[in-house]
Amino acid sequence: MFKNHFNRLMQWFLNRPRTTKRIISIIIDYAVVMFALWAAYSLRLSTLYVPPSSQWWLFISAPLIAIPIFIKLGLYRAIVRYIGLDVMWVISKAIALFTLIFATIVVLAGPAAGLVPRTVYIINALILFVIIGGLRVYARWLFANRHISLSNVMERYVPPVLIYGAGQAGAQLSALLRMGRQLRPVAFIDDDPTLYRQQINGLSVYRHRDLVRLIDKFKVRDVLLAMPSASRSRRSEILRSLEELPVHIRTLPDLTDIAEGKLEVSDIQEVDIADLLGREAVEPDPQLLTANITDKCVMVTGAGGSIGSELTRQIIKLKPSRLLLFEISEFALYQIEQELCSLESGVEVIALLGSVVDRVRLTSICQHFSVQTIYHAAAYKHVPMVEKNVGEGIRNNVFGTLHCAQAAIAAKVETFVLISTDKAVRPTNTMGASKRMAELVLQALAQISDTRFTMVRFGNVLGSSGSVVPLFREQIAQGGPVTVTDARIIRYFMTIPEAAELVIQAGAMGQGGDVFVLDMGSAVKIVDLATRMIHLSGFTVRNAENPDGDIEITYTGLRPGEKLFEELLIGENVSQTEHQKIMRAQESVIAWTDLQLILTDLQHAVSIADYVQIRVILGKYVDGFMPQCGIEDWLSQKVVVNQ
Repeated sequence: MFKNHFNRLMQWFLNRPRTTKRIISIIIDYAVVMFALWAAYSLRLSTLYVPPSSQWWLFISAPLIAIPIFIKLGLYRAIVRYIGLDVMWVISKAIALFTLIFATIVVLAGPAAGLVPRTVYIINALILFVIIGGLRVYARWLFANRHISLSNVMERYVPPVLIYGAGQAGAQLSALLRMGRQLRPVAFIDDDPTLYRQQINGLSVYRHRDLVRLIDKFKVRDVLLAMPSASRSRRSEILRSLEELPVHIRTLPDLTDIAEGKLEVSDIQEVDIADLLGREAVEPDPQLLTANITDKCVMVTGAGGSIGSELTRQIIKLKPSRLLLFEISEFALYQIEQELCSLESGVEVIALLGSVVDRVRLTSICQHFSVQTIYHAAAYKHVPMVEKNVGEGIRNNVFGTLHCAQAAIAAKVETFVLISTDKAVRPTNTMGASKRMAELVLQALAQISDTRFTMVRFGNVLGSSGSVVPLFREQIAQGGPVTVTDARIIRYFMTIPEAAELVIQAGAMGQGGDVFVLDMGSAVKIVDLATRMIHLSGFTVRNAENPDGDIEITYTGLRPGEKLFEELLIGENVSQTEHQKIMRAQESVIAWTDLQLILTDLQHAVSIADYVQIRVILGKYVDGFMPQCGIEDWLSQKVVVNQ
């Protein structure tokens, strides 16, 4: 009964405005100082001390001396729920100063103060520290352990979570969660045997093999991975060991972002898919990063896209003299411009609307701003969409690249880097064929110009527009089904930041006409990726073996132009570079004089929507082009065009 009344009183107190709480705290401390002095006399004299009337002024003046000291040293500015060792140090200093001043006044008062044993001052100080410090620590403990309630009814349900990782990050996360009231940490899991059965922030540390028992005991549905310093391969190993458990795995956001107010604890993230793949990033070479960027005017085409926007984020950190953002989408351009300007990097950022097929505008921009480096990321990349819009795909990807390259030559741009794709290798779709034609354009121009043209070819990037990862997340959140085109389909993946970083470094190694291929690591079966994402979201796969599962995986068949397997090399002629993740490929080249005639024919075919001729040209000059779509699918577009 007393506990319930006390908790109600504490809840009432903690819900008051801050000014009211400070006034109440001062009144309580006033009474505590008087009580501590009386208790000190009683303990020293081993009796319940009754002060004579001549000493009452001591008991009244003691708090009048103590409270101003407490106020001056900031004791009432400390927020109860965040009290730590620093506040206890402030309390110690305040009590020591009060004891010194109070003893001095008593000594100066002489006989008027009566007989005051010297040990009373020490006992009084100790009692004050225990009561004043103890009250504040107890209030903080009530906050942390949620023992405060408005009524006898239990508090709202707070989901229990296990924290995997009992290091500094895990300890900080548990403290943040306790204050946030959104998730309730119940225990730590850690692989370090020296931490087993230890206590951190009041929580016990258990071994990995205790997971099943803890999940059942605490009814846990979430496990938070708090191991930011662990290698990606180690995190991947841990995630694999958690897959079969009926829990949702999430990861810790960057504690620096939390400290700077950019994130809340509620922003705890879904598992980084890069951790699932276990791909370790390689430290970049600073010289390669800065070679084409630092103190130079740099332009990024397609600056609002997945790769283009990440390129701009990394480029601006390398301090170019000026950064030009060229983008056809007004909204995408606005978004990336606002993001970069908010960094206050000191780099001039210029947003430019336009299409890469507009050679006049591109040339004008490059000449006016004296552009020195271009990263050409503008392209139509969605395979089925380009397959349904062949003419526009060719116009943008082939002739957009041609016009951008010609503008670079006219403006004497030093370096031009094309972001290509693994789909350019023995393509089965228009998008891949168009990107290979774009590579042929740059290879040919590299032989007749001073501009260094470089191509960087890589596979899928995680989280890009059209990527399967955000699609799978959305489908899982909706309860399924998760759609996979084919059970045999495999893909290579890397993160967008790693891809952009390697593109910048590869561009710096180019001598002219180089085709660089990024090391994509091991291939991933898409169905395995979908299965792992379902498991790590706390669900099970529903199939013939498990008809009571949560989410079904369905197969929709290959989309128009889609391949089961992607490749990065047309031939076997490849050499290593000074960077272990970047290789140089030797590909066939068409001379510019010959390629001009081919491009003229291709442009004419696009302009009159002659899709038969487009296919003939691509089939003749793009190595290994074997379109999956029948010509009827292409010809059906002509009806739309002619209408």
